[in-house]
Amino acid sequence: MKILHIDANHPLLINQLNDLGFENEENYTSTKPEIESIIKEYDGIIIRSRIKIDKDFLDKATNLKFIGRVGAGLESIDTDYAEKKGIKLFSAPEGNRNAVGEHALGMILSLFNKLNTADRQVKNGQWNREENRGIELDLKTVGIIGYGNMGRAFARKLRGFDVETICYDIKEDVENSDATQVSMEELFEKTDVLSLHTPWTPLTNKMIDAKFINKFKKPFWLINTARGKSVVTKDLIDGLQSEKILGAGLDVLEYEKSSFEQLFSSETEMPEPLKKLIKMDNVILSPHIAGWTIESKEKLAQTIVDKIKAEFC
Repeated sequence: MKILHIDANHPLLINQLNDLGFENEENYTSTKPEIESIIKEYDGIIIRSRIKIDKDFLDKATNLKFIGRVGAGLESIDTDYAEKKGIKLFSAPEGNRNAVGEHALGMILSLFNKLNTADRQVKNGQWNREENRGIELDLKTVGIIGYGNMGRAFARKLRGFDVETICYDIKEDVENSDATQVSMEELFEKTDVLSLHTPWTPLTNKMIDAKFINKFKKPFWLINTARGKSVVTKDLIDGLQSEKILGAGLDVLEYEKSSFEQLFSSETEMPEPLKKLIKMDNVILSPHIAGWTIESKEKLAQTIVDKIKAEFC
């Protein structure tokens, strides 16, 4: 079987697939039309997010048997049409779930202890102790929306804290010893810290808007390591300014390009809500790197190899 790799990944991916007898070719620069012109020659394709795998692409991939996405989400793939054509889909949420859980926890602790503000002040010669008095995570209620691989990994990281961990998921009976599944109404009532771990779907698109934010009974902290388009930035700003939201840790932003490789094109003027967001001391931002560790790069690749091997070897 012949596999086309259109995004660079950990070397073990190609090395192990070679050892299993697959023929591997790399093409990290061709455009989508250029890839479409040759895709009929391949049995499999390995992607991250550079190219959207839509209906037109799949119609040209007449011999394609599988798509391996070295990451968690499959939103760049027309999954319904791929499955209709009998194409196997492999993703690797198991590979970076630990990294995402650690990143989300790190954002909470940084916000609670004002580490980003304090660091900047000390480097500017300021020694403001009372102004940077923090709060503790213990005795808070952490609400998780989305209790799949990422949500479970994050809940596991909270074991060492004296917190109540609750979760909401569209699937029933997902709770385990790390979190109690609740209704959305109970989540609105109890939550002190809200962490998002959902894929980007029509249900989660613009989910965190003004109406959603105002349903919370208490002011809360928001952590988003999932997908940027799940949060309406303008409404988040309003929530932060009204102190309905006490602070936010955002690894993803509404304005990201679908490839996740850029925030927006250099020709695009920075949106007004983002201009306000980046000036707020109670907001921590990172460039979609929650699952982007040295260890996860290897684990993501290994997960894809293992799934291809289990299906085709």
